[in-house]
Amino acid sequence: MSGRARLSVCAWAATLMAACALLPLVEPATWILQAALLLAVQAAVGAAARRVPLARPLTVAVQALVTLLLLTLVFARQQAFAGLVPGPEAVQRFGDLLRQGGDDIARYAIPAPLESDGIRLMLVGGVLVIGLLVDTLAVTFRSAAPAGLPLLALYSVAAGLSEGGADWLWFLVAAVGYLTLLLAESRDRLSQWGRVFGGAARTPGAEQGAAVAPVRTGRRLGAFALGIALVVPLALPAMNGGLLDSAGTGVGSGTGGGGTISAVNPLVSLRDSLNVDENRQVLSVQTDSEDLSDLYLRIVSLDDFDGTTWKPSKRKITGVPKGSFPTPVGLGPDIDREESRAFVTAADWYAQDWLPMPYPPSGVRVAGNWRYEPVGMTLVGDHGQNTRGLKYEVRSLNVRPTADQLAAAPPPPEALRREYTQLPDSLPGLVARTAREVTAGAANPYEQAVKLQEYFAVDGGFEYDTEVRVGSGSEAIARFLRDKEGFCVHFSFAMAAMARSLGIPARVAVGFAPGSPQADGSVSVGLRDAHAWPEVYFEGVGWTRFEPTPTRGSTPSYTVPDTPGSAVPDPALPSEDSRTEPSAAPSTSESCSAQDKKLDACDTESALPVPVSDGGGPKWYEAPAWVLAALLVLLVPLSPMLWRLRTRARRLGAHGRTEADAAPHTLAVWQELADTAWDHGIPPEESQTPRKAAARIVRLGRLDPTAAAAVHRVADAVEQVLYAPRPRPAAGLAGDVRLATAGLRASAGRRTRLRATIAPRSTVRVVWALSDRWTALKRRAAAARPNLRKTSGQQG
Repeated sequence: MSGRARLSVCAWAATLMAACALLPLVEPATWILQAALLLAVQAAVGAAARRVPLARPLTVAVQALVTLLLLTLVFARQQAFAGLVPGPEAVQRFGDLLRQGGDDIARYAIPAPLESDGIRLMLVGGVLVIGLLVDTLAVTFRSAAPAGLPLLALYSVAAGLSEGGADWLWFLVAAVGYLTLLLAESRDRLSQWGRVFGGAARTPGAEQGAAVAPVRTGRRLGAFALGIALVVPLALPAMNGGLLDSAGTGVGSGTGGGGTISAVNPLVSLRDSLNVDENRQVLSVQTDSEDLSDLYLRIVSLDDFDGTTWKPSKRKITGVPKGSFPTPVGLGPDIDREESRAFVTAADWYAQDWLPMPYPPSGVRVAGNWRYEPVGMTLVGDHGQNTRGLKYEVRSLNVRPTADQLAAAPPPPEALRREYTQLPDSLPGLVARTAREVTAGAANPYEQAVKLQEYFAVDGGFEYDTEVRVGSGSEAIARFLRDKEGFCVHFSFAMAAMARSLGIPARVAVGFAPGSPQADGSVSVGLRDAHAWPEVYFEGVGWTRFEPTPTRGSTPSYTVPDTPGSAVPDPALPSEDSRTEPSAAPSTSESCSAQDKKLDACDTESALPVPVSDGGGPKWYEAPAWVLAALLVLLVPLSPMLWRLRTRARRLGAHGRTEADAAPHTLAVWQELADTAWDHGIPPEESQTPRKAAARIVRLGRLDPTAAAAVHRVADAVEQVLYAPRPRPAAGLAGDVRLATAGLRASAGRRTRLRATIAPRSTVRVVWALSDRWTALKRRAAAARPNLRKTSGQQG
């Protein structure tokens, strides 16, 4: 194989190996086979254009044109001329698919379904674009090092979107592909300096070690760099984050104190979870609590508002307390409470770094590496621990304060009040002004909090809509108060900010609202149950949940005034939409007020039909394709070993019993002996006589007398074939080779024996044989051209 052809193959492999990082994002992963095929066509076109040869820019243009035709054939065949040539309709089709892909990425949770043509176009098209860049840089312009930039971009996009379960594996695969590309280019450059530097000599001698030294050194440096790249990140603090899809990873070691935790803005994660087409089950809960309306599963609390977003403060984490947890901050002994148990099973695809639990937890039994954050009373996974497929038990307190107890709560400690009432200077004055107007006439912080809840949930004219643009920062709250459209994040963030503006300690909790009861007594919590709610602090009670979001969750009983005609609905009944799928769009009825909606007094329209997949199961060709791929994965690394086993069996087979086939048999046996010695580190010397070659094998292989005698008997038989007028058949040569092989293995080290079995050096003869055949074919073709021209001239 020529240097350019080798580079082209390595560029194709490097792109495909980097694209493997995208496999966890989409299910099923059969798209990679289609991408591999189209990428191979693209690479072959480039190789053919360079073979002509065409100018470099023209080669790139031809590849780009073929890539466009391939994408048109696969994704816009019906809109193209003759099913191949793209026109205006095909371009419009591509635009529609790209928009659809963008919407699907925002709608679906990972892994997204491959049925979306938009996502498939973005995957396959992106891989082809990266492949074109890599092929152009590494092969056309013969500069493989810069080709790492598009490969890194491809891997970075995948790593940024993935859940991080096996990032190290995909990094290793991508890095191996890039290093292979660099080594192929280095080998091609060295080969231009001649046999010594290129190691192209086919008769390896004693000086071969010097010949391959540059290549071997490059491989060692590459392996060392790859090892450093894999090991060093393990010793550094984790930097990835997330909440509902992939939360921030706890940092620390051991089970004692030390380490901090942090997380990121949950706005996008919450919206994406609420807008999924399929309400996939996240958690299954078995509980002994009779009141399921308060079964909120809290993940983390957001207490730091910096003007851009709400996020958790960085706090110290400790080991998970054994037995019972400490009493929640602020909870006094005179508050009624009841302990309940919940057995939670997480879906095997849900990789959450924070442990969803009812609040406040009083104890937990969970396996794995978990750490405890005392202020928020949350558990966070340490060093990659998450909830994927996890089963755990949580004991929690169902705190039941009365309205009178909350109204009579004394002022909170000054340090706590100062920390949880901080607001950025950039907060628009509209927020505090609206808070004062809404709570006018309230006698205490409890009545102020209840008025804020009623303002958002009942009489403020707000509508629940998950399609509203998320936004960020203080202006997002002001815009929400003006437009009065949003989902749970907007309601909870706005109420917490307004409560703080009134001097009331407040924070935001993120987790899941009560799920749907099942026939077996369990509660199913789905993606659309993802929720955010504010928590307000009252001294003597502690952090207390409020529910300002209309049609979501359940109204706490302690927020319902004991007066007739209250506008707040019955707290014993969770809101209807907490059990059903939330509407993706606001109601179009203008006669239905927000209060009527909260009281479920509006006429509801029938739900829009949800697209249902055909459910046809896997295609007929998927199983054979995966079996074939698995066989290739197994056979490719083992092909040298299998080739040597087959070759050895053929050479040592039962032939050579007559004078006619004595010579071929003897030469084949001698070839097998020489290759076996080569596999064990003794390269052949083609210029030596059989006798000297046998002596060299005995000396370098440190053979015992029995094995040495066997080697010399084979050498004597070869000399008979080469020099005797009538060579006589020699019996037992195959057995002599086996004795010599046993002697070589006995004197070799473990690594040498392993390499001789799995990666025998003598398999390079396959490459030499193919190269010889290709050379002979070119000679025959060259010889045929003059004859063809001569014949054409005679006919003319």
